[in-house]
Amino acid sequence: MWSASGRGGLRSGEVAERAGVNVETLRYYERRGLIAEPARSVGGHRAYPPETVTLLGIIKAAQRLGFTLDEVAELLETGRRRHPPPDLQARARAKLAEIDQKISDLKAIRGQLELVVAARCDSLTNCTCPSCPVPFADLAGSGGERQRLKPGPTPRGDVVIDARFR
Repeated sequence: MWSASGRGGLRSGEVAERAGVNVETLRYYERRGLIAEPARSVGGHRAYPPETVTLLGIIKAAQRLGFTLDEVAELLETGRRRHPPPDLQARARAKLAEIDQKISDLKAIRGQLELVVAARCDSLTNCTCPSCPVPFADLAGSGGERQRLKPGPTPRGDVVIDARFR
């Protein structure tokens, strides 16, 4: 079996295995310009430089930090300049703010789900629990907008006490 390892390059399968990615991921990153197109052997096989494995590790680490592939590409391009600007710091701060917002949103969703569980809701469209905290049918009928109802009986006969979420 031919191995490019001793001949100045690694074959696609070797790079993918060492970096813990799929060969198709490797080729996708190549098409996106995240990694350079490798030289080809006489037989036409890709011969990647060993540094490609390290670069793939950096890309995957950046993704685990929440950066998109577009953001990773921009950061890599910035880093390739001789005197890169302190762009990573600004992007990391922006990513932290984005993550904080997602955490806040998830906490709100969690709170609503806790109310659904506590109220023992049994249907998205026709809940029979006496105090359904999330009116799924009302939301669907209004194009996703929360309706403001006055306290009193609903069309289902439920009594609305707190109309903020109805």
